[in-house]
Amino acid sequence: MQTSAAGTSVRLPARNRGFTLLELMVVITIMALATAGVALSMRDGATTTLEREAQRLSALLESARAQSRMSASPIRWRTTETGFVFEGAAAASLPTHWVSPDVQAESKPIVLGPEPIIGPQSIQLRSISNPAQRLTLATDGVRPFAVRDTDATTAAQP
Repeated sequence: MQTSAAGTSVRLPARNRGFTLLELMVVITIMALATAGVALSMRDGATTTLEREAQRLSALLESARAQSRMSASPIRWRTTETGFVFEGAAAASLPTHWVSPDVQAESKPIVLGPEPIIGPQSIQLRSISNPAQRLTLATDGVRPFAVRDTDATTAAQP
């Protein structure tokens, strides 16, 4: 506001103001962080599916191992055309298929007890739609089955 010669105040027209450089930089930074967060949270579906199936199979193998020790009879896990089977386990106590039809296992049959130490064993899971994506589920015979680095597992085998 300015005062005129007569002492009354006169209002000047408002200037059209734009955004300051600092305001624009803040908005661009927020957008960049949001975009990076979305990009990092998006994972490859086949890898996520494979990891989930590996965790599920690990839990199933440990459950079968516990059943074998409690019943004092061996339980054998092996692959089938449609999934896998736990031979020697109580009927319908363990599932026999993959949750995702895109998963396939490559392994020889695995004996899960009844002894507490079963010897080193491994199962390789792969994506049917993308065969380059593989995970190895392994145990040293004492510890539970867990996802291992595929390169380290193959290098350790003679």
